[in-house]
Amino acid sequence: MLFEPAEEGGYVVTCPALPGLVTEGDTMEEARRMAEDALRGYLESLLEDGLSIPADKSPIAEPIEIALVS
Repeated sequence: MLFEPAEEGGYVVTCPALPGLVTEGDTMEEARRMAEDALRGYLESLLEDGLSIPADKSPIAEPIEIALVS
């Protein structure tokens, strides 16, 4: 899940592996709750329609700290 700050405040949540899954929240905590609800609904809908759940092939973001010598 990607949590991105929204221009108008709060956070927009998307999931690259699940096209069309988009939700938002005013705070990070609310955005997480909304994301859980959206994800649950999305996956239940896939299963009800007889579709398989796609494998997550999203890139992994990892921060790297380096020291610069001047």
